Amino acid sequence: MKLSLKISTLSLMMVLTGCMVGPDYHRPKETLPLAFKEAKGWQQAQPQDAEQKGAWWQVYQDPVLNQLLSQVAISNQNIAMYAAQYRQALALTDQATANFYPTVDADIQSARNGTHSNGQRSTSNSHSAKLTASWELDLWGKLRRQAAEERASAESSQADLANATLSAQSQLAQNYFQLRIMDQRIALYQKSIAAYQGYLRVVNNKYQAGNENRAAVAQAQMQLQGTRSTLLGLTWQRAQLEHAIALLIGKTPAEFSLPAAPLTAKLPTIPVMVPSLLLQRRPDIAVAERSMAAANEAVGVAIAGYFPDLTLSASGGTSASALHNLFSLPSRVWSLGPELSGTVLDFGATRASVAQARAAYDAKVANYRQTVLTAMQDVEDSLVELNTLGDEIAAQQASAQAAMVSAQVTRNQYDAGMIDYLDVATTENSSLSEQQSLLQLQSQQWVNSVALIAALGGGWHAPNQ
Repeated sequence: MKLSLKISTLSLMMVLTGCMVGPDYHRPKETLPLAFKEAKGWQQAQPQDAEQKGAWWQVYQDPVLNQLLSQVAISNQNIAMYAAQYRQALALTDQATANFYPTVDADIQSARNGTHSNGQRSTSNSHSAKLTASWELDLWGKLRRQAAEERASAESSQADLANATLSAQSQLAQNYFQLRIMDQRIALYQKSIAAYQGYLRVVNNKYQAGNENRAAVAQAQMQLQGTRSTLLGLTWQRAQLEHAIALLIGKTPAEFSLPAAPLTAKLPTIPVMVPSLLLQRRPDIAVAERSMAAANEAVGVAIAGYFPDLTLSASGGTSASALHNLFSLPSRVWSLGPELSGTVLDFGATRASVAQARAAYDAKVANYRQTVLTAMQDVEDSLVELNTLGDEIAAQQASAQAAMVSAQVTRNQYDAGMIDYLDVATTENSSLSEQQSLLQLQSQQWVNSVALIAALGGGWHAPNQ
């Protein structure tokens, strides 16, 4: 009769473990446009989930960039920190999963006791060995909610790692392209300085011969020194870009050097991804969504606080006064029974915990939606900038070419004695300025192309690349 009662009780408990309190998670639906507003004239990309998603930078076809970016995931210390946090989150998931199973503890004790009363002394020995097993039944789904919360948190941590990796990689690529364009700007200034030194010698010789005034000499000197000053400013800016690249690959500035070289990369044709694919590729959106899922499970854990916990426990062992009798049959002791525990009165503490969990979930939902909106803005901003930059660069190229022709004409006129050197200095400065503006726009174009790839989550390949 007792055995039948125990079996019936256990069967009932196993049925009850199927209950789960709290809301089930459903990802909020976002109303998104079918196409990007600023994608006019752009080719729409096709989902390529089966393609390799890692080396997005290979579309630029730059061996030096490929070599640098391959070191980021290995050597960047910020990424190493996120990788360690991800491993920690996985360990927490394993710990939460272990709560589904019984725990078994072993306890072995040996003691010698003594008393002294009315001049009489007595001593005794006690020895015991005991195994204790306990199992918390998941009646209300609290343990399952906790495990699901930790899994979602681990997935969020994994997305954090991916986001940190993509951020470091895109920052390095932007710094690299800025540095390469900076090399071109420095080379242009160096060429201009060499030309200005020649002009200064010509003007000074004419002044010594009485064919030029002192103001022309001063103008030529000012032009040369001003250009040298600007060149020095570009030199330290390039050094800082080099230092930033060193840090991104986990090296000190003293350990890294990137010699000046022409930019051999190819600017890719950027395809535009549809919003549904964007949501799958951007790691920051994955972070927000998984954090929201974890917060939803936390609501269920808090609601489970209204209900009692049921723990089955059993223990067995031996106890004896003599060590050689410890494992004999008459020395055995055991216990078996359930324990039902719950809060009877907490003055609203559980209700407050539930309210706190619900508010935290609502905050995560708002953060998720804002992250999606921000992602759409990032893509739209990059698209409109790239669309405009193409026309702007074409116009600037025409302007720079006209300025170079004007400078050449004024140099010829000065050599023929038709105009003063002030006119030459003015047109030369204008030509240099127009060429520098063109290089700055090209730098912005390269940087923005990387920003668009990062905004789309990375990991895709342009057609025919």
